[in-house]
Amino acid sequence: MLPTPEQVKEYIEAGLPCERIDIEGDGQHFFATIVSSAFEGKRSIARHQLVYAALGERMREEIHALSMKTLTPTEWQNR
Repeated sequence: MLPTPEQVKEYIEAGLPCERIDIEGDGQHFFATIVSSAFEGKRSIARHQLVYAALGERMREEIHALSMKTLTPTEWQNR
């Protein structure tokens, strides 16, 4: 069974403290905007690694593609 955007959101929230998550997707391909203070001082690749770590094995088994925009709370406010 393919995951819903809401399930992907719950998976990320379970492993990463987030101020905001918006996810769109069709069950296989997802786009996420993730706002977390955990991203402070980190480059894009390190931010993405935090999200992938939160998803764990689900990234290989359930989610085929995830595009993401990762922002700190300040970056979100200033966008």
